[in-house]
Amino acid sequence: MSTTSPPTFAPSAPSVSLLWADPQRQKLFEDWFSSVQATWQLDLRTLRLASADASFRRYLRVDTPQGSLVVMDAPPTLENCQPFVHVARLMADAGLHAPKVLAWDEANGFMLLTDLGTQTLLQAMDPQAPAPLSRYLEAVDMLVQWQLASRPGVLPPYDRALLLRELELFPQWYMGEYRRMPPDTAQRATLDATFATIIENNLAWPGVYVHRDFMPRNLMLGSDGRLGVLDFQDAVFGPITYDIASLMRDAFISWEEEFCLDVTIRYWQKARKANLPVGSDFGAFYRAVEWMGLQRHLKVAGIFARLTLRDGKPQYLADTPRFIAYLHATCTRYIELKPLLRLIEHVEGLASRSAFAFGRV
Repeated sequence: MSTTSPPTFAPSAPSVSLLWADPQRQKLFEDWFSSVQATWQLDLRTLRLASADASFRRYLRVDTPQGSLVVMDAPPTLENCQPFVHVARLMADAGLHAPKVLAWDEANGFMLLTDLGTQTLLQAMDPQAPAPLSRYLEAVDMLVQWQLASRPGVLPPYDRALLLRELELFPQWYMGEYRRMPPDTAQRATLDATFATIIENNLAWPGVYVHRDFMPRNLMLGSDGRLGVLDFQDAVFGPITYDIASLMRDAFISWEEEFCLDVTIRYWQKARKANLPVGSDFGAFYRAVEWMGLQRHLKVAGIFARLTLRDGKPQYLADTPRFIAYLHATCTRYIELKPLLRLIEHVEGLASRSAFAFGRV
């Protein structure tokens, strides 16, 4: 087990003048901050960087007599905050511990939020210690609670078009731009056939609310020890297998397969008891989770390559070997994925490995 990503949240407090590269946006922020400062008793002197993520959003922390709050800085030409506000409300209605929107300047992209804490679950975990089962089970309970609130037509559908668009990030950005190996005609045919099979398998499962990045990096530890959830603005209505695959096949930390299997079984048992549509055969469900994880890791490999090459954020590619290991492990288990396995081995310069493959677990 290992983790290589830098901490998401930082307690350091640079001077306010250094927080803004664009003087015009700084002026917009100062005007907005002044308009909410008295209402929420914000201490400008304490304004500091809290975090930045893979998008164009960033977060600032500011103190009040009652504790700290968080400011979201999301330029409206680059980020649409409406989904964040919408999903935050859905999560609150579901009883989840998520940031509450206290003030929102929709026109200029500034938002004041409640603060869930300064430490993520990822930061709190010791990669040299045993996996924290109790924390993962708490996350599983949150996931079941979130899925139980699901209603069709409320969130965008995680449909065939979106799944394919995500999968295409792998040949475009990972193979073509990062590895400089754009697929040839035969490889393109392999990708097309495999992508169609992956999507068919994924869409065979019923839809629920899907966070899309439900993992320890986006789960916060509050001062009361309660888990909170962040980075939910891209939520959709899609396969029930997605979020448990995201949690147990994390982009930033890996655990032993035995532990991942144990937590997935416990999730499946809790979901069945709650009458969520996970089926009566755990073997079939686990197979579906693996195929959903396959789609996710192909997508994430492409996204992390894009973050490096287009957005100047090379730190994300440090976790690429984790994705390739996930992809390789899954592809070796299913005969339908053997062509994709050979393609990945070619792209990564790996010697072809003979492995037992099967179509069911």
